[in-house]
Amino acid sequence: MTGSPHAERWLAEHADELVTVRRWLHAHPELGRQEHGTTAFLCERLSDAGLKPQPLAGGTGVVCDLGNGGGPTVVLRADIDALPLPDEKDVPYRSTVPGVCHACGHDVHTAVLLGTALALAPVADQLDGTLRLIFQHAEELMPGGAVDVLAEGLFDGVSSAFALHCDPALEVGRVGVKSGPITAAADDLLVRLTGPGGHTSRPHNTVDLVHALATVATGLPAALSRLVDPRAGLCLVWGRVSSGIAPNAIPREGVLHGTLRVLDKDAWHGAPDMVHRLVDGLVAPYGARAHVAYERGVPPVVNDPSAAALMAAAVRASLGTGAAVPTAQSLGGEDFAWCLERVPGALARLGVKSPGRSNPYDLHQGAFDVDEEALPAGVRVMTAVGLAALQAG
Repeated sequence: MTGSPHAERWLAEHADELVTVRRWLHAHPELGRQEHGTTAFLCERLSDAGLKPQPLAGGTGVVCDLGNGGGPTVVLRADIDALPLPDEKDVPYRSTVPGVCHACGHDVHTAVLLGTALALAPVADQLDGTLRLIFQHAEELMPGGAVDVLAEGLFDGVSSAFALHCDPALEVGRVGVKSGPITAAADDLLVRLTGPGGHTSRPHNTVDLVHALATVATGLPAALSRLVDPRAGLCLVWGRVSSGIAPNAIPREGVLHGTLRVLDKDAWHGAPDMVHRLVDGLVAPYGARAHVAYERGVPPVVNDPSAAALMAAAVRASLGTGAAVPTAQSLGGEDFAWCLERVPGALARLGVKSPGRSNPYDLHQGAFDVDEEALPAGVRVMTAVGLAALQAG
């Protein structure tokens, strides 16, 4: 396999345009299921290239088929939504939407897939099969926009699927590839405790709700760590804890909200029942009432061995023999997992760290940014893997 000449020709003339696209997306982020501007932008750019994009059934997100209608169908997927975080960077392309920014690199994913489409547009009707490009909405929401894509039938008859995700720990020009599980399952957990309230001088006459809340906040992660095989990699972390407004009044309600992540699929299936049982046991001595809202998020992304090998070969062919590097399974969640439960495929990690930088900002931080040399690298990889997957059938 060799790198795609179509990508090289397009990048030779349009590399600056790729940066402009990414910066426009970064400056105009939209939350999941609200990506109307992004959808319109993508449809316009794809249509201008002579392609026939269609918005997804829910009104946000885009699907665009390239090919002659025969042969296999291969999906290349990018996610388009942003996060409810303020952009903390002082750059010309800083987010123009207060409290919303592309802190997970979805602007990069989207620009890369758009570049792939534009690179292949001149030969779209010559492809031996169909490349289905899906610009997917709502990846950051649980259980994710991938569920909608599957319900719409866009994976029916698909032979394989591929995606990239930014990795701030990898230098530009490197792509992390792994066979088997590469991400974790991720669920949303909200625990609400209630009681009658009262005076802080007499906690024995009521339910000391904050104490009960603190018991659950610390006791539930600790108990899970003792009741689940450590090799399952289960990790419960709270992102929000709230209760009360006055220092001398025991509140009537308190909330814990966080995510539960686990590497092992069997442990994932058993987690909800265990969480409910443990919460009830932890609050019982204090008399608090507990309501647990456990929302299934996503299973682990499990890369098919053959698809991962094909991805690695595409990386080497398009970026160089040392470009494909091993990567570990992470506790991050990705709704592309639902897609790979339907068809074989692979998710790989695109290096976005500037060479020599020792302390890059991590994903889901408001200061997160990328080395934009990752953009042409991504186009080269996605073009190569798409064409190779069509040839492989």
